[in-house]
Amino acid sequence: MAYQFRIQLNNVTKPPVWRRVIVAEKITFHELHEVIQLVFGWDNYHLYQFSPSGYGSNPVIAIPSKDDWEKPDMNALKTRLNKIFTHEKQSFISIYDFGDDWTHKIVLEKLVTDDAPHPVCLDGKGACPPEDCGGAWGYEELKLTMADPTHEEYQEMKEWLGLEDNEEWDAGAFDLDEVNERLKEEY
Repeated sequence: MAYQFRIQLNNVTKPPVWRRVIVAEKITFHELHEVIQLVFGWDNYHLYQFSPSGYGSNPVIAIPSKDDWEKPDMNALKTRLNKIFTHEKQSFISIYDFGDDWTHKIVLEKLVTDDAPHPVCLDGKGACPPEDCGGAWGYEELKLTMADPTHEEYQEMKEWLGLEDNEEWDAGAFDLDEVNERLKEEY
């Protein structure tokens, strides 16, 4: 059995950023986090957690640490998806980077009867925001800056993004083949 999820980055529009993936029902939440990192293009630099509706909702699923003053309810390394996801249209929130607070809404679109030997991305839209760009608000500012070559911070942001002089940045860019190649390399 496998799950087909639609995972959308909250508070990002024009274009929205989302991915549709199929994963095995028995992977752990930590493995789902790794899939999210790969399909969105994040660099996995920051902490994360899952919960039904974001901060303040239980159960919190994360990797416990002796340094945490608040322990998660469930260990992401041990908790399998099929312990939480039981029916279609069920949703959960993944929060990545507690400074930028990237929240992803995860919706179980379909229960797939076939096994999924490795994760696959079926579809998606929008470029993933760069790490540490300031959350949804910072990303919106970055998009405005990069859409205007006369903006006073355009060249600085272009360098920060690692773009060559002849390269342009596209907030709508999404390459399904590239995403699936990253998944294939890891799984």
